[in-house]
Amino acid sequence: MTDKDTGTGAAAGTGEETGVGTSAGTGAGAGLTPVSRLDPRYSDETAVAIPWPDAEALLAAAELFWISTVRPDGRPHVTPLPAVWAHGALHFCTGPDERKAKNLAHNPNVVLTTGTNIWDKGYDLVVEGEAVRVSDDGRLRELAAAWRTKYGDFWHFEVREGYFHHGPGHAVVYAVAPHTVFGFGKGEPFSQTRWRFT
Repeated sequence: MTDKDTGTGAAAGTGEETGVGTSAGTGAGAGLTPVSRLDPRYSDETAVAIPWPDAEALLAAAELFWISTVRPDGRPHVTPLPAVWAHGALHFCTGPDERKAKNLAHNPNVVLTTGTNIWDKGYDLVVEGEAVRVSDDGRLRELAAAWRTKYGDFWHFEVREGYFHHGPGHAVVYAVAPHTVFGFGKGEPFSQTRWRFT
């Protein structure tokens, strides 16, 4: 299997690109029907692309993501974090002095990855997009409630002046509406699907 973005392949082995599912909200992937493509080069003959709503549900349920950003000198930086799916985008927060926040100031392109660390079981997802800061207090209060609902009282944030506040510190919140999502089915059958938002 590979995460290579290719121009070949077929949705469910038909040789055609097919739109599946929708997501509501704002941003690159919000309210759009993504074009899905199952890549037969990295998929078993019996594999089919899972519907986008199923992939969206996996993103919403996932508790841990690995975020990849790029340092100003071009070196990659990867770190784990929690994230919330809302309004057709993944949302994460970080302290303004943390490495990933500094990286995003120079380059907003990110990759968020989630799944399992077992090679032949589960389903992995890779979300590519741009991190856009969320600073509207009303939207931040909605997201703070979503964090607490998903992760519990430890992740309780107060919202003031465009930031999450937790204890003595504050955090910047970002939204990543997907440009492209890759899905990797592992084990009977193996599959590689790409959803592209146009």
